[in-house]
Amino acid sequence: MIRLQKLLSAAGVTSRRKAEEMIEAGRVSVNGEIAKLGTKADPMADIVEVDGRVLESKEKVYIMLHKPEGVVTTVTDPFGRTTVMDIMPGETRLFPVGRLDTDTSGLLLLTNDGDWAQKIAHPKHEIKKTYVAVVKGIPAEVALRNFRKGVIIDGRKTSPAQIKLLEKLPTKNSKLLITIHEGRNRQVRNMCEAIGHKVVSLKRVQVGGLLLDNLQKGKWRHLSPKEVRSINLSQT
Repeated sequence: MIRLQKLLSAAGVTSRRKAEEMIEAGRVSVNGEIAKLGTKADPMADIVEVDGRVLESKEKVYIMLHKPEGVVTTVTDPFGRTTVMDIMPGETRLFPVGRLDTDTSGLLLLTNDGDWAQKIAHPKHEIKKTYVAVVKGIPAEVALRNFRKGVIIDGRKTSPAQIKLLEKLPTKNSKLLITIHEGRNRQVRNMCEAIGHKVVSLKRVQVGGLLLDNLQKGKWRHLSPKEVRSINLSQT
């Protein structure tokens, strides 16, 4: 079940905000009954009408993008910055599953399937996300242990996480492999700073069982049906 404003947006009818206005104006119905804000519908089972016309369900689309640094994880940007949608196909209205910071690169999922997106993004499902981080300095073992136990960010302790020292770099920086299952704002960067090591660069390489592998920066590909089914089955 998906909130109507999300469903209308994903189907390419209008933006989510405009969809809310249409619902409030009584222009949307579900199975013959005028909808209200908060109404949910199943796009595969319910009949949704907009101004008396039946909304046709679009084919579900699932995409993996290797987001470059400097690209904003939003559908539109009021400041005119490049968004992930600027480097995506325009024929289907998609939305990002969660987000990556503007200065973070790596694996980002996009879809028009609201239920699937929520299963991945919702904290209760604890879908793991893995990052490769280059940080200033070389963390001591005690710092790594503290990271694994969870650190205080904005007055709250993070959940236990995984961290591994991959490489000591000639620049006296180090490369780390980090796995978390939360999605707090700039969490990996803030966790690294909490143990005294500022992030120089950050790249997400895995979400659930999906690997970025050799997908080039700025490129994208469709997920296979097996990938779509498997991403959240082993961790929910």
